[in-house]
Amino acid sequence: MTNDQSPLTKLTENIATIRAQLRPGQTQMADWRGGALAVSAVPGAGKSTGMAAAAAIAIACQYEDYLNTGNQDYKQLIVVTFTRSATANIKLKIRENLKKLSLPQTGFAVYTLHGLALIIASRHPHLSGLQLENATLITPNQSHKFIRTAVEQWIANYPEIYLRLLAGKQFDGEETEKLRRQSALRTEILPDLAYTVIHEAKSSGISPADLLKWSEQTHNKYDILRIAAGLYEQYQKIMQLQDFIDYDDMILGALKVLRNPSTCRIEQNKVFAVFEDEAQDSSPLQTDLLEILASQEYADKLDKSALNLIRVGDPNQAINSTFTPADPIYFREFCEDCQIQDRLAQMDQAGRSTQIIIDAANFALEWVNNQDFAKTQHRQAPFRNQKIQPVNQENGNPQPVGQGLELHTPRDIHHTVELLSQRVIELFTENPQACAAILVRENRQGRWLAAALEPICKEHKIKLYDVGEKERRSHVPQEILSLLQFCDRPHSPDYLKATLEVLVERQLIPTQDINTLASLPEEFLYPGPLATPQTEIVQKAAHLCRSLLRAYLELPFYQIISFLALTLKYDQAELATADKLAERVNQQIFGNSSMGAMISTLSEIVNSERFESVEPENVEAQYTKAGQLTIITMHKAKGLDWDYVFLPFLHENLIPGRFWIPPQGQFLGDFTLSEVARAQIRAGLHKKPIPDINQAWEESKYLKIAEEYRLLYVAMTRAKRLLWMSAAQKAPFTWSKPENLQTSAPCPVFTALKRQFSR
Repeated sequence: MTNDQSPLTKLTENIATIRAQLRPGQTQMADWRGGALAVSAVPGAGKSTGMAAAAAIAIACQYEDYLNTGNQDYKQLIVVTFTRSATANIKLKIRENLKKLSLPQTGFAVYTLHGLALIIASRHPHLSGLQLENATLITPNQSHKFIRTAVEQWIANYPEIYLRLLAGKQFDGEETEKLRRQSALRTEILPDLAYTVIHEAKSSGISPADLLKWSEQTHNKYDILRIAAGLYEQYQKIMQLQDFIDYDDMILGALKVLRNPSTCRIEQNKVFAVFEDEAQDSSPLQTDLLEILASQEYADKLDKSALNLIRVGDPNQAINSTFTPADPIYFREFCEDCQIQDRLAQMDQAGRSTQIIIDAANFALEWVNNQDFAKTQHRQAPFRNQKIQPVNQENGNPQPVGQGLELHTPRDIHHTVELLSQRVIELFTENPQACAAILVRENRQGRWLAAALEPICKEHKIKLYDVGEKERRSHVPQEILSLLQFCDRPHSPDYLKATLEVLVERQLIPTQDINTLASLPEEFLYPGPLATPQTEIVQKAAHLCRSLLRAYLELPFYQIISFLALTLKYDQAELATADKLAERVNQQIFGNSSMGAMISTLSEIVNSERFESVEPENVEAQYTKAGQLTIITMHKAKGLDWDYVFLPFLHENLIPGRFWIPPQGQFLGDFTLSEVARAQIRAGLHKKPIPDINQAWEESKYLKIAEEYRLLYVAMTRAKRLLWMSAAQKAPFTWSKPENLQTSAPCPVFTALKRQFSR
């Protein structure tokens, strides 16, 4: 190095070299020197590449400041992403950039939002209220025992409201119907309402008392928000009593720490800026947490214009808001606020896809936004009007394979497999090292496709990887527990129902009215001479349940789990998982081999979620492997890309979907309690009047349609060189019965694409 090239000059040159490789939007991130910046990016625009470069440059600028002024007040950059796999990815990219800048690979930390909250909460347990060494972390779902217990306690505390629910729209007092409704309310409708409301309200900082206050704004027969408040209150009591916490408690605990002026200042002094990726998926409390950390003010006098915060996201890829508290409205508002201050960057150039795929995605976006349902006043359009542009340089985007976009209308789903497999064979013959994926709307489609394609892929030596298989393995402990509980207490309606649900899910018995069967266990299992004759499908279900009970009585304890695994027709990996589970349970109950001990041990495993299924190898890296055809859901595919993407079964009944109210809940009315409650809570959060049941149901339908179309847009934009789409003329009404084909209308976007792009 020559004398005139000081470390400062060298660093400035290195920063310029990294900056020169960036695209518009990415450069605005790299040029950030403080304040708030919103970055609205399109799919494939290189969000994480831009963020990693910007992070390394921001760290370098701190070092520059030290070289210029000698200021050693060195703080940390906090980078927040949505998933654990994304954290590893962005950490690696930041380190690579720091290497290029000849700087030590320090000065930053990458967390998931919950990971960051956990660290802040655990540093100050006296303020956060979380004694983490004594608490157990859970992720409750609708069937979690705490949710079920909260429902039972609420029913005991509020019998009048429960009887009002039981009466529904009308009721003639018939005993069998009463038992069916009780079963549906206790095991499905109320647990679903509790799960939705607890997650939605808690992650937004809303207490049971707030819900009660909101319930006074709207009067309806069922008092849905009042029921919701009661269920939420019971759940909180159970959690606190037993020292359990959920992920929302981590965020709430961290916020308690940051609402104390002295600890807030301690935490803020460690941080010089916060960069957030996937910002469209943040909930209100998560947003609060990041804004407080990125500020130099205390929580109650937060000046949002003085935040050192970059939030990067794509509102058009918000695909979690109808089943989680993530709400894209908050990131859109952040973008609008930043735009007023001229601090909004648009990352609209994307190098992922070939031109015709970009054109198709842009066309779909514009077509949906121009539909009548999307133009209603006071509603946000499904998409932000942000078109994908190709990269402004030669060979910036890949060349198409074939036509780049191929649209098919097969005769039925079997013809779909025929056309799809022919194309897959052609593509892998031409390029054996390419990667391809079939994106499905639901796991049952994936399971059916995997079975249909397996022999074809085997014959042509194409590796087939079904991502849904991994999820099915993770259900093994819960399924085994359900069957064991039934075997131990066959006369329990709840345990019989749980077992029948497992048997239907595993496709061992046909779909049927489980609530009615479970309401009278003895009559179902051992019908007397005066009982109503059972249909063939009911007989099949009863026979399978009786065979489970017989085996339970005849087999030794240590063989029961393996027997149940075989009965459920588990595949190789699931059987390996069941064997691992049996080994662990048998070890724990050694010296106390009773069914009670076995069930208690299994319950503990399921409730504390401390059991990993057996993975043949690292699955994360497998999704986009060269030379492989992956079957994956559209939701799981977000953030990934493949050379060739296949989107079969694009039917209107799934995208945007029909608003089908499960038969077991129709006695309440033409809506579901959980979705009405979600829409009412969102209205309260957005400072709008609480809508009545009908308005709330209409709003939830609109949000669902908008999100389904965004999901299709995400799926389309996973493809680099070929996008293959199809809608068969005949398809199943429900994928739990794929053999029952009927004429099916295509997804409206598919029809519009065919009109626009068919040559």
